[in-house]
Amino acid sequence: MIIVGAGAAGLVLAAELRLARVRPLVLERQPQRREVARANGLGGQIVELLRYRGVLERLEAAASPVRAAPSLPFGGTQLDLSHLAEPAYYALGIPQPVLERTLAEYATELGAEIREGHEVVGLREDTAVTVDVRGPDGPYQLTARFVVGCDGGRSRVREALGVPFPGTTYPEVNRLVEATVPDSMRRSGDLDVPGLGLLRQGFTRTDSGVFAFGTIGTDVLLINTVEQETTEYDDLSPMTEAEFQASVRRVLGVPLPLGEVRRLSRYQWQGRQVPEYRVGRVFLAGDAAHLLASSGASLNLGMLDSVNLAWKLAAAVHGWAPPGLLDSYHAERHYAGSRALLQTSAQAALRRGHDPAADALRTLFQELLTDEQPLHRLAAAIGGTDLRYPAPGSDHPLAGTFARDFPLTTDEGPSSLASLLRPGRPVFLDLADRPELRAAAEPWAPRVALRTAKTALRPADALLLRPDAHIAWAAPLDSPVDPAGLREALATWFGTPEGAGNRLTTDDHQE
Repeated sequence: MIIVGAGAAGLVLAAELRLARVRPLVLERQPQRREVARANGLGGQIVELLRYRGVLERLEAAASPVRAAPSLPFGGTQLDLSHLAEPAYYALGIPQPVLERTLAEYATELGAEIREGHEVVGLREDTAVTVDVRGPDGPYQLTARFVVGCDGGRSRVREALGVPFPGTTYPEVNRLVEATVPDSMRRSGDLDVPGLGLLRQGFTRTDSGVFAFGTIGTDVLLINTVEQETTEYDDLSPMTEAEFQASVRRVLGVPLPLGEVRRLSRYQWQGRQVPEYRVGRVFLAGDAAHLLASSGASLNLGMLDSVNLAWKLAAAVHGWAPPGLLDSYHAERHYAGSRALLQTSAQAALRRGHDPAADALRTLFQELLTDEQPLHRLAAAIGGTDLRYPAPGSDHPLAGTFARDFPLTTDEGPSSLASLLRPGRPVFLDLADRPELRAAAEPWAPRVALRTAKTALRPADALLLRPDAHIAWAAPLDSPVDPAGLREALATWFGTPEGAGNRLTTDDHQE
């Protein structure tokens, strides 16, 4: 298995494959990791998934604890989540370079091999996939059963496949700094800017663009300018403080006194998605498959692509993948990407207007977000927690959804659903002593962990959990159930039981 790209999506994929006993090789074209943070945190469903795997603690140790987000930016407005009875969005503040270093350490500890400074320059497929690589010691070739392109918005893998990347490049440039400001400028969360006056926290629009800021630490501000601009910048060309100050002067008309500058970055918005996430034995994930027209979603989405794909690739490598399993990666994650593209494109439309009508639209939109239901719905869309995958064999309301954690009591003592999913294996969980359901699942025991437990918060009598923590099947509470539905779900996701049939991954397309 070859993974092209050692960003967050590629590293999560490598770690998940190692949990599934597959040996991946990660090829990264950059000789060393960039220290410029293109993203500054994670949020939503990926935070829970990383906690299930036991990785979240080390990420928190490297950055800051997970917390319920008091607000989220949305299309030039702010979603105020602070008054909700139940938290709508959990976030982890962590600079992208710190995230990637920590994930690389984790994947390496599990046994993944990462080669930095090794650039994939060509690719071709027949009965396997051969990649042409340019390394520090010269060119060479590698062959693998599968290749996954996690190599970003300018993906060489996508280019080699000839896969189109339709969408929109927006004519605007965002510039960001994380910095302190003089104490004399602080006014209870707002800023008193010399030569200009009081600026409220959040978004300020001028004739020349947008200026925004918010607090991300005790003394540190995240400060952002947005200008209409058609210049295309090289991702590897760093932004300087002088460039940022020039942007501030154009937008506000005055310079902005800064203290310690911790981060400088520049980015441009694009909304794009490939039509197919799979081409034969080659797959696309992360920014190689989709680019989003707002912050706060792209990194999360790419990592979730990898978690979805890893166990399915492992099933094919180990020889028990049922027909259609690898194709379900495209079906499920293309839908997830299209949903993310929908809400981020809506954000682009909402933020880009600069006339009185656009101001009126944002004001009305903000008024609609004083109610809990739309706030929870938008936060779920941003965090990717609103997805429900198809679940053959089950019409239970939980089937297809992400499994929320709850406490368990087992014969070994206190436990939790999260702890059962830590190894990255499928789990059949009997919560109501249903021997007929355990008997139906027993033939899959070599592939599926069969567990019994009790809980005061029983959501169903039994749950079949995929390795990516989605519920494949659920039994209704205290009701008779035909085990045929459970057997259908087990066969759909985990193949024919060992000894019950021939190798399932025999056709070339499936392999």
